[in-house]
Amino acid sequence: MAEAAILEQCRLHPQGIPDADLAMEIAHIPVNERASAINALLSSRKIQVYKDGDSLIYREVQKDEAVKFKGLSSEDLLVYQIIQSSGNTGIWTKELKQKSNLPQTQITKIFKVLEARKLIKSVKNVAQQNRKVYMLFELEPSREITGGAWYTEHEYDAEFISVLREQCDKFINSRGKATLDDVWDFVKRAKLSNVDLGKEEVLQIVNTLVYDGKIDAIEVPDPNFKPTAKKGKDIDAGHEGEDYSPAAIPIPSESALTNVPCGLCPVFEECVPGGLISPETCEYMDAWLAQDDP
Repeated sequence: MAEAAILEQCRLHPQGIPDADLAMEIAHIPVNERASAINALLSSRKIQVYKDGDSLIYREVQKDEAVKFKGLSSEDLLVYQIIQSSGNTGIWTKELKQKSNLPQTQITKIFKVLEARKLIKSVKNVAQQNRKVYMLFELEPSREITGGAWYTEHEYDAEFISVLREQCDKFINSRGKATLDDVWDFVKRAKLSNVDLGKEEVLQIVNTLVYDGKIDAIEVPDPNFKPTAKKGKDIDAGHEGEDYSPAAIPIPSESALTNVPCGLCPVFEECVPGGLISPETCEYMDAWLAQDDP
């Protein structure tokens, strides 16, 4: 009776039902009987449990899932469920070890079993190349892990970004004025990328052109905006977007300061005459001065 009632609630909540909600729905069943029924269903692989924050979630195991999990030990399933709860950001070994309380050697063996069954996969984190995270096999890693469109095989694709910048700059200059939607549409029609670039990615490219002084961003007023005198009103609330146009006063690619090694020196503030870092002992200054020698 208790097992049937729990299964029924799990079927009514295919995404999973929290333990507290389950207890409310079957409050007529004594606590000990409910606990025994849950353990029996877990042992027979009819339901699975995972954590979401501080809450335990119960979910029915579908028939096709039951085939995938057939023969796995309780430790294998524990590791799988912990990885499942991490979503598409994944979980790294140290964190999984803390959550499972399993020894590292056993976790390594479980990884091999689950990877062989194509239940999980390992993915490199672009921010930490020496750290792999594990997630369910069918999931696409989040942009936080892969780096998004600007990374190819976990490497920063500077050439791709350079081509996009150049083409977007040419497009805006040829149009004289363009909106973000115009630039985004151009990128899609020109097929400049092998991956689908969203408006957010195109905005990032356009912003780099603005920061480099190649184009200007011009705020477009919202014709429907009615200013009010209410305290705290955002003074920019009347702008609905920006247009982009060729820079009215382009920033020079070089200046007197950037030509001198001091202009790009990371230890400029520590450089003093007679000091450990000084102009007299600077090899870069010597090389720069030597350029003017006949």
